[in-house]
Amino acid sequence: MSSACNAGFATSRGEIVIFLDADDYLFPCTVERVVAVWEPGVVKVQYRLEEVDALGRPIGEFYPPRHQSLDSGMVWPVLLEKGHYVTPVASGNAFCREVLHRVLPIPEAEWRNWADSYLLSVVPFYGRVGSIEECLGAYRIHGSNEWSLTALSGEKFHRYVRIHLQIHALIIRKADELGYRVPRDLHLRDHPSLSTRLVSLRLDPQKHPIPSDHPLRLVYWGVRSIWQYSEFNWKQRLLLSLWFAWVGLLPLPLARPAIALLFLPRSRPRAVEWIIERFVRR
Repeated sequence: MSSACNAGFATSRGEIVIFLDADDYLFPCTVERVVAVWEPGVVKVQYRLEEVDALGRPIGEFYPPRHQSLDSGMVWPVLLEKGHYVTPVASGNAFCREVLHRVLPIPEAEWRNWADSYLLSVVPFYGRVGSIEECLGAYRIHGSNEWSLTALSGEKFHRYVRIHLQIHALIIRKADELGYRVPRDLHLRDHPSLSTRLVSLRLDPQKHPIPSDHPLRLVYWGVRSIWQYSEFNWKQRLLLSLWFAWVGLLPLPLARPAIALLFLPRSRPRAVEWIIERFVRR
C-alpha cells in the first residue's frame, strides 16, 4: 500500500491529493465539496465514508460512526493528549500537496500496509484539518479489510496492537522533532488502542505482543482513558467502561459476546442495535 501511494503521488499533479483505496469509491460530488471548503492553511479535509458490501450495497454503517464528530482545526494537540483523533481511513481524506512533499515518501518497510496510519498521524502537525460531516465516499467491507472485521481473530488483534504501538512511536518522534511536549503515558490515554490490547490478550495470551500486560491493568487503564481523555458523553463512557470490565474480568466464553458487540457491529442482534441507537448515538 505504501509503495503504491508513493508511486501515485510521484505521478500526480494536483494541489489537492486523494489516495483512493482500490476497493473503495467516491461519490460524484466529493471533489467539488472538498474544493469548496478548502482554505489556506488547511493540510487535509476529511469526510465520512458509507460502508457497503462487496457488491456496493449499503450495510447501514458509517466510518467513523455518526455519533462521533470528526475532529477539525488544529488536531495535533488532540493527538498528543489522547494518542488518536476521530478520522476516517485513507479514502476519506484529501491532502495538501505542499504538505505531502514534506512527509513523503512513506517509509515502505515500516509502513508496508499501513500507509494511511502514517499519513493520518503526521499530516496534522503541519496545519489545520477541515471536516465535512457527511458521507462523500464508500468504504467497501468484503472480508479482507485490515481494519474491518468479519470474525474474531487473535492474530488480527495482535497486528492491531503492533500498529498502535508503531503509531504512538511515530507521534512521539514527530512531536519531538517539532519541539512539542509529549505525555509520558500517551499510550495509556488511547482507549481504542487499549481495547485492542485487551482483546488481543484475552483471545490469545501466548502470542500477545506485550508480555507485561494483565487484564486487570488494562481494565483500569481503559476505564481511566475513557473518563479522562475520550470524546464521548457520559452514557457512552459508562457503556464502554462496562465493556472493559466485562471483557477483562469474565471468563473468555462470556467475554467473546462482548468483544463481538464492539468489533463485529454487523452481527449485533436487533434489540442491541435498538438500544445503541436510542441511548448511545443520540
